[in-house]
Amino acid sequence: MNAHAQSQSSTSATQAKERHYAQLASSLTRLSRAVGQTADLFEQLQVDLDSMRILAGAHAAQFMTVATELVPNAEDDVAKEKA
Repeated sequence: MNAHAQSQSSTSATQAKERHYAQLASSLTRLSRAVGQTADLFEQLQVDLDSMRILAGAHAAQFMTVATELVPNAEDDVAKEKA
C-alpha cells in the first residue's frame, strides 16, 4: 500500500470510530433518560402503594363495623345454643 491509501484507510477508520462513539453517546443519553423516568415511576408507585394500604385499612374497618351491626348478638346466640 502506498502512503495515500494508508492515510485514507486510517481516516476512514477514525471516522467510523467517531461515528460509533457518537452513537454510543446517544444511546447512553437515552438510557440515562429512561433510568430517570423509571425512578420517577417507582416513586409514584410507592405513593400509590401507601394510598392502597390506607384504603385497604379503611375498607377493613368499614367491613368489621358493618359485620358487627348486621350480627350484633352473634356471641349471645352462640352462648344460648350451647346452654
